[in-house]
Amino acid sequence: MKSFEQLRRMKQQSPLVHNMTNQVVANHVANGLLAIGASPIMAYAKEEVGPIASLASCLVLNIGTITTPIFEAMLIAGHAANEKGVPIVLDPVGVGVSRYRQKLVKTLLAELKISLIRGNAGEIAQLAKVPWQAHGVDSGTGQYSMKKMAQEVALANQSVVAISGERDWISDGKRLASVDNGHQLMTRVTGMGCLLSGVCGAFIASHQDLFESTLAAHITYGIAGEKAAMASPFPGSFKEQFMDQLFLLNEGDQQRIKASEEKI
Repeated sequence: MKSFEQLRRMKQQSPLVHNMTNQVVANHVANGLLAIGASPIMAYAKEEVGPIASLASCLVLNIGTITTPIFEAMLIAGHAANEKGVPIVLDPVGVGVSRYRQKLVKTLLAELKISLIRGNAGEIAQLAKVPWQAHGVDSGTGQYSMKKMAQEVALANQSVVAISGERDWISDGKRLASVDNGHQLMTRVTGMGCLLSGVCGAFIASHQDLFESTLAAHITYGIAGEKAAMASPFPGSFKEQFMDQLFLLNEGDQQRIKASEEKI
């Protein structure tokens, strides 16, 4: 796997990632993208999102703290990105929590060409319309095969799908991969999934193969989590260590990769 070759390329290009993200964790997302080598911009106003999305290397749409004005701005930004061929990452945070969120995500998927849908098992299960017991924005539990779910949602939306969890699953409908890198402490810090969506955007912007770049993002992100947990066993200091480990990622970490491509 050429995950760290892609990391090096991304750092060299320092792609501009336009984040319309969860307001609770916008600072975390911006700092994380800077740490790994990308260039973040946070813009939400309808008056400017179109031009900014057109200039960006990737657009990330995250509905964590969605409002109607922000949703309307997302559509403007999304259409502008599609017109310029700028890839779009959709993070359907808590999509199963309310009919409002479900309606908005359905509209985004219908009107925009989405390159990557990244979420936890509960969120992707909602898109797949399969039984799942979720609690708020947590991943929840269910019996449906996550690798099958990733493949089905990818085919239905003609996009790459990534399901984050103890084991990550990534599929473009034709290919499938699993990633076992990561650490339990990553679930104890708000915004880790939101930042992962931004990091995926940075990798996607720097590599033409959406599947391979999404896989590389998950591998390197998980390795940073493992190394941070070695330095700190507590959530507060882990968060600081994680930022440092994103910055310190290098090709010497290749031996830590725990990922494999699966047969479909």
